[in-house]
Parts: sequence; structure tokens; C-alpha cells
Amino acid sequence: MCGIAGFIDKNANYDISSIARQMGDAIFTRGPDSSGIWSDKTIGVNLIHRRLAILDLSVAGHQPMESASGRYIIVFNGEIYNFKDIKQKLVARHGAINWRGHSDTEVILWAIETYGFTATLQLLEGMFAIALWDRDTQQLLLARDRIGEKPLYYGFFKGVFGFSSELKALQKHPKFESSVNRDALGQMMLHNCVPAPLSILNGIAKLTPGCYLELSYSNYIAGVLPEPISYWCLSEHLNASYAGSPDDAVNDLERLLTKSIAEQMVSDVPIGCFLSGGVDSSTIAALMQQQSATPIKTFSIGFDNPEYDEAEYAKVVAKHLGTDHTELYVSEKDALAVVQRLPIIYDEPFSDSSQIPTFLLSQLAKTQVSVSLSGDAGDELFAGYNRYLHADSLFSKARKIPNWSKPIGLKLLNLCNVKVLEQVARFTKLPATNLSDKLYKIESLLRADDFKDFYFGLTGHWLNYNDLVLGNNLKRSLWDKPIAGFNHEVNRVLFMQYLDCLGYLPDDILVKVDRAAMANSLETRVPFLNHKVVEFAFSLPNEYKIRDGISKWPLRQVLYKHVPQALIERPKRGFGVPLNKWLRGELKDWAHNLLDPVKLKQQGYFNVALVQQKWLAHLAGKENNGYYLWDVLMFQQWLEAQNNFKGI
Repeated sequence: MCGIAGFIDKNANYDISSIARQMGDAIFTRGPDSSGIWSDKTIGVNLIHRRLAILDLSVAGHQPMESASGRYIIVFNGEIYNFKDIKQKLVARHGAINWRGHSDTEVILWAIETYGFTATLQLLEGMFAIALWDRDTQQLLLARDRIGEKPLYYGFFKGVFGFSSELKALQKHPKFESSVNRDALGQMMLHNCVPAPLSILNGIAKLTPGCYLELSYSNYIAGVLPEPISYWCLSEHLNASYAGSPDDAVNDLERLLTKSIAEQMVSDVPIGCFLSGGVDSSTIAALMQQQSATPIKTFSIGFDNPEYDEAEYAKVVAKHLGTDHTELYVSEKDALAVVQRLPIIYDEPFSDSSQIPTFLLSQLAKTQVSVSLSGDAGDELFAGYNRYLHADSLFSKARKIPNWSKPIGLKLLNLCNVKVLEQVARFTKLPATNLSDKLYKIESLLRADDFKDFYFGLTGHWLNYNDLVLGNNLKRSLWDKPIAGFNHEVNRVLFMQYLDCLGYLPDDILVKVDRAAMANSLETRVPFLNHKVVEFAFSLPNEYKIRDGISKWPLRQVLYKHVPQALIERPKRGFGVPLNKWLRGELKDWAHNLLDPVKLKQQGYFNVALVQQKWLAHLAGKENNGYYLWDVLMFQQWLEAQNNFKGI
């Protein structure tokens, strides 16, 4: 795991080495073990690397790394889990190879020399962001892994082409200049993250997962940015059909996951596993322990608030598996202290509030290990979210409501407030958590013209983001992309899974984990995201994933071979924090300052009246608007932090 950056500037009138070091130092936590710079000053190409040493801790793993022929120079961030298999194929083809070390980076270079760049990308199983300079063709090649585990930003600014793992490295370049991308801000208000290919800064893009970019030197001279090229696309696997029985599916899944985890347990530094006690993380921990001769290290954090605490569940599972378990109960003070660091940690405005416990969990794990496996993506791949269970049925019932009655229903909903809803919940004995948010979702259901509209209403935050963000020109979600040959009304569950894997997973979940872990110089690995596991999951029929009203059925069956069902079965709980309470209490003054209407009007990004309506209703206890306010607050805090950087 590492941080990478680089730039092309044929008219550099500054100390290139000094600037390159500053850019690398900006992403120091991604690679604290060593740094490297390669430059061709005749044409202005510069590659920068910060190393977190995981495989081949010797100097033989140092980057930037030059190929044996001298043709290619690479900076690489990530891990290639099947590099040993590729290495064997290379030896079989070339005979004895004089390897400098045993890093996966060297194997990538040999594969590129042997098979070419695109063919090598298709061979790789792992997470990665790659930048490769081809001396022969004078071409810069950028690539990102299939699902988007590792980040990669790129773009032009004032005659310079730059790329980096994080925006903060680009902002250290003396010629960097940009402004807030209002379309990206609108999307953030809708999704609580900035979707690829946008970034929060104009002129800078994120490379789309499963794609590569070919920038020739002539492209650079002309200031032309080519379109990314896809080498893997999830939509191509939507119409696959698994031929085996349900029991076959369980066995095949166990085989695929066991292999994926075995490959991801290869490390030259201590390795562990995040453990919440839920289905996904427990499955990963169980299959890790099955393949380890000694107790694996597992980590969980607990909170005093039982609504957000899963530590007790994790402890029970860890005891059953026999892991070397570490738990840490963090106070509200510990969690709140992270809030001030969020703009630096996340680099781009990001407002999934589970970012806070994720950072604290990464911080805990780093005290003992440098690599941790996680159970992320289990919900997206095997239909674990509640919306997979209920959205189809709810929408079908809503379509039976006469159109003439829907405006009446909407007016009645608008008359409700949190206090009224709480009284109704007490009387009906219904759950009283997140009532105002549920009200908002019911409203989106009544307004939806088709199931796609309902999905975005169900998952979105500020559905009126076009009114909220001034100057926003995007009128629909970037995740709303047509799927050739697939009818989303026929298979709504698969459609939701696809959209989640296309957008929510890479732009929210994986960003959250990457930044939280890298801020602690911790590498995280996600066994579910081996692309063979992903393709297998999307081949399964819905009735294999959801059986008798139970989600993630094949995954549960794998887990129950190792952990008794009674230790796992319980209501699903998010990995969150009590935002509503904090914003009325400990964070009230902080939020009040950031949401000051005079400040908001001067900055000119938001419709002040809409923000104030949410804020005042929240303070008065009429609505619980924590999620919506957090979106605005995270942008506002990020904007203030930009005073430390050049270009905004």
C-alpha cells in the first residue's frame, strides 16, 4: 500500500525535486516507510512514490521502479494477490528470470513487458492504482482496479498534467489552481460523497473504476485529455445465470472466498481483521482463522451508547473462533475529537458519518498490525440491505394507490413532525428510530414515477439538491446510468445491487475505509471484492440470495459452518454515531458557526433559506435532520480547511 503522485510540466521554472518531495510529503501517511522520485527533466515527466512496506521490505521493493529493459517506469499503489501465479507463468514463458526481489510491483512490470498493458490489467487480481511511463512511446498510462478500492485523481492545470492518490498532493504544486465544482457539490448533497468521475475541484477528475487512461506526450502538449478506456465492466455480468443448486452455490462461494482470503493473508508484516460480529466480518474472520495455525488478530470498538455498540457481539464471535481479540471502548469525547480532523483525513468533502468510528477502528488496529482484512461489500454483493428485502414490495403497493390521493398524502406528511411521529410510534408500538428520515422516504415513494426514482429517493439525502446548491447544473444522479440490455423493472433487486456496486460501494464505502485506514498508515484488504467473487455473486438468482425473507442466504450458510447461527442472528445495525444528539449538544456551537447565514450568503454555494430551515427545525426538535446537516457541515468544514492550501 502506498501513495502515488506525478506531473508533466515541460516549462518547469521551479525546483522540480523540491516540489516533488512536497507533493509526496502531503500524502506521507499513505507511505511513511520511504519515498522515491523519478524525473526525466528533458520532457518534464515526474513520478512520485510514498511507500508503506507490506511485501518485500527490502530496497528491492523501492519505487519508482524501472523495468528490466528500461522501457517502463512505474509507481504503484495497492496489492496484487495473484502475483505469485503470474510470476510462475512468466517463468514458464521466459525461463529463469533474475528477479531483484519478491515484490508484486516487479511482477507487474515483467507482465507488462510480456503481455502489454491492457492484457496485464485483465490478469491482475487485487486493488490498485497504477501510473506507468512508457519511454518508447512517450506515453503516460493510468489505471484503477475493477471496483475502485484505490483512488486516483488526475487533470490539467496551467499547462501541467498531474495525478495523485489524494487531492492534497496536487494542491502542493506551485501552478495548481482550481475552484469548487458546483456539480460535484450537488452530487455530494444527494449522495453524501462525490461520485467518480467528478472531484470537488474543477478540472480534476477521478479515474473511473475498471478503466485506464492513455495520455500521449502529444496529448499533453495539446492539452487534450483522452476519455478513459474500460477493461472490465460490471454491467457485462448482469445477465449471467448460475447453473448449480443452492447447495452448490454455498460450496462454490466458500471455495472462492477461502481462496481470496488465503491470497490476501500473504504479507511480510503483521495482519489482522476488523470484526463487528455481523455476518460479513464474522465470515472473513472465520475463514482467516481456519487457514491460520495461530490465533488471528481481530479488532472491534465499542461505544457507551448501546444503539451504536457492537463490541459485545464481536467479543462472542471472537471467543468462539479463538481469535486474539482486542476491543476498545471509546468515549463520546474520543469520537468528537475526530471531527476536527476530518477535512485532512478525507481530503475531499465526505459526509458518511460512519467515517468517525471507521477511523477509530483503524487507529486501534494499527497499534498491532499494518494490514487488516474487512467484511465490506458483503451487503452489496449478497443483498444484505433492508431495501433489497422491502423496496420492491413497497413500490408495487404504492403503484396501486390512486394518483388523485397522492397529493393529499403528501400534504398530510408535511403536517407531521418528529414529536407527532413519536406519539404515533408509542401508541402503535412501532420502532421510533429515525422517524423523520422514514417520513422523508415515504414522501419519495409517493413522488416516484418509476422504481429508479424510488431507489434514488430511498438512498438519497437532499433530493432537492438542485434547489440547495447554487449554480449546480446536474439534474440527475451520476449513478443513474443506462444499462444496455437490462430492464430494471423486471429484476429490481439486481438493479439495486448493481447501482450500489456502481456508486455507493466505490464512492462511499471504499473511500471511507481507504482514507480512514491510510490516515493511520494501515492497509485494508477486502476479500469480497476479488472480481471472481463479484462476478459469482451477480450470477446468482435472487431466490438464492434472499430465501424465506432472509438476506445473504449463501453467505450465512458458509458462516454457519464455523459459527453457530444463534451467535449471529440479530437485527442489522449500522456503524454510525448519534449525529442528531451531537448537533443539539456537543457540536451545536461548531455547527452554528459553520451554518451562520451571513457566512453562507457570502460564500455563495447554498440556498441559505433551505439550510436554515433544516437547522432551525432540528434545533427545535421538530425534525431529526442530522444526516442532511452533516452533508452541509462537512463541505463547510472542508472549505475552511482549504485556507491551508493554495488554489481555492
